[in-house]
Amino acid sequence: MTFNKNILFSSFFIACILFLLGLTVHRYWLQAGLTTDSVIAEHIEQLSGIFKKIDTDCGIIDFEHSRNYIDFLTVIAFVGSEIGAMNLKYPNNWQGPYIQDNPTVQTKYYEIVKTKHGYWIVPGQGVRLSNGNVIGKDIIFDENTDMPKLLETKTILINNNRALVAPLKSPFNEHV
Repeated sequence: MTFNKNILFSSFFIACILFLLGLTVHRYWLQAGLTTDSVIAEHIEQLSGIFKKIDTDCGIIDFEHSRNYIDFLTVIAFVGSEIGAMNLKYPNNWQGPYIQDNPTVQTKYYEIVKTKHGYWIVPGQGVRLSNGNVIGKDIIFDENTDMPKLLETKTILINNNRALVAPLKSPFNEHV
């Protein structure tokens, strides 16, 4: 009889441990996604401020491609009017580096993409958001993307009332 009680007690104890372990793993994955979105929102806000300063100081003319990596903000000085894929009106006013490390999320650089509503700062291709959507697979950013409509949805590119994308606010952007 005690042998059965020991087996029953051990089985119950193991089941409780497995349940708690499963709950911990579930909470970890859930929290990791929310943390990723918080990091993206912080980076987007930071990058938006940096590009506003660059435009004020140097006058952004345009970007070379419809999709441009943001991998040049650590540059101290450069020759010519182009840095990365960005073309500047007053390149001598460059005050880089603007940050010590180019921000990435899930090892992907952020990008500036051209849409029918201007240029936008977005997470890079392959980034998985907490809602499970993957940039470049589930959410496509290209010249036909209606960013204001995506933002209205509130569940696609907004987390905790913080946008995961930002427009480049600049006079050059109004003519796109």
